[in-house]
Parts: sequence; structure tokens; C-alpha cells
Amino acid sequence: MRLFLLVALTMLAFAANSVLNRLALVDGAAGAASFAALRLLSGAVVLALLLVWRGQVSWRPDTAVGPLALLAYVLGFSFAYVSLDAGFGALILFGGVQVTMFAGALWRAEAVPPLRWAGALLAFAGLVFLMWPSGALSVPLAGAGLMLVAAVGWGVYSLLGAGARDPLAATARNFVWATPLALLMAAVFWDGMSTIGAVLAVVSGAVTSGLGYALWYKVLPSIPASVAAVAQLTVPILALAGGLAFLGEDVSWRFAVAASMVLGGVALSLYRSKGSKAS
Repeated sequence: MRLFLLVALTMLAFAANSVLNRLALVDGAAGAASFAALRLLSGAVVLALLLVWRGQVSWRPDTAVGPLALLAYVLGFSFAYVSLDAGFGALILFGGVQVTMFAGALWRAEAVPPLRWAGALLAFAGLVFLMWPSGALSVPLAGAGLMLVAAVGWGVYSLLGAGARDPLAATARNFVWATPLALLMAAVFWDGMSTIGAVLAVVSGAVTSGLGYALWYKVLPSIPASVAAVAQLTVPILALAGGLAFLGEDVSWRFAVAASMVLGGVALSLYRSKGSKAS
């Protein structure tokens, strides 16, 4: 039960992060480069302070892949939404994450029960049903490519978390080493930021990203990669629910059906492994 609650709390942090990004970027409170840079900087500062308080002395990253994967996700996500429809962007992101993490699970010879495959397909079908554009589909290739980079980056970043011996330290080092490159990107492509945009970026970086990702690294060693992948399909549903609550968006029957499909798919993917360590 404790593990379930930690995973649920992590998914809520991810969903809140999505809402904060939408508030900043869609309303023009911040540009993609400036938001991503301040987001990473805020997370790095808070996590570094926690390590200093704890007496942490080593700042060497476990691997260079971690900071680069984090940077690919944060920058790709922010820049993709400059030109990409939010709904279709979510499909590319979470579809790419599923493929990356399931591929990682197979590469590690992780046993993936048939019901988990079926649950993943059902949950993703729910997202497609909800997010697929109703009109003519025109996909900006640059935006789609950037979102695919973000998806692979986040999938790799999550796979690395399974080996994190010290989740807080690993997350802090990833943020600290990714931040300089993000700041350089923002200096070259500065695109402005208002006061409210800065507040949203700081909250996103310090709380829902920094602390949320540290919590993610804490739970990842305890669950299979395929379960972690399927669980993340709840994030767009939770984010849209947040939009209903905080952004005044309308409830639709499509949302209710899609939410049922996603949650049902997640439950189905966990059913067979109930009571085992792999669950």
C-alpha cells in the first residue's frame, strides 16, 4: 500500500507539472527556453541545498546519460509545445515513453505478462480516444520531432532510476549538471518571461520536478520498468482533471470514457502480478 501511495503521489506531481507548464507556455507568461532553464535551475538549487544540509560531498553524476536525458526531456517538451497541439503532443510523448520503457524492460529480460501488454494497449487507446484531434490533422514535423526527443529522454531517464541507490543524490546531480546547458540555451534563445511565468517555473522546478523526480527515483527500483511505463499513462488524465478544476475547462463524455479506459488498462496491467515483487 505504501508503494502504491508513493507512485500515486509521483503521478500527481507529474500531472501538476504539466498544468504549470501549460499555464506558463500557453498563456505566454514564459518562453520555452527561459521556462526550461529556470525550471531546471530551481530544481537544482533546492536539491543541492537538501544535499548540503544532509552532508552530501560528491557531485559527480552516476553517469553522463542521466543529465543529458533530463535535459533532452525538459528542453524537448518545452520547445515542442511552441508549435504542437497539446493533445497530439501528449500522444507522441506518452507513446514514445511506452515504447522506450517497454524496450528497456525487454532488453533487461524483464518478464512482461500478456495482461500487462493488454493493459498498456487499453490505457494508451484511451489516450488516443481522448487526445486525437477532431479536425484535419496537420503535424509540424519540428514539433513532433522535439516531442519524440523528449519522450525518449524521459524514458531513458526513468530506466536509469531503477539503479538509483540514493534517489535524492542521483536526482540532484542530474539537475545540477543539466542546468548549465539549459542556461546556455536560454541565453542564446532568450524568449522572455513575466513575473507570473517565473513563479510558475520556480514552483515547477523546485517542487513538482525536483522533489517529484526524486520521489520517482525512490519508487523505480521497487517496480518493473513496464509497470512504471503503464502507470505514467495516468498523468495526462490527472493533468486534464487538474485543468477541469483549476483552468475552468469543461467536462466531456469523452474524458469520462477515456479516463475509464486508462484506469482500467492500468488495473489490468497489474492484475496478474498481484502479490508478487514484480507488481
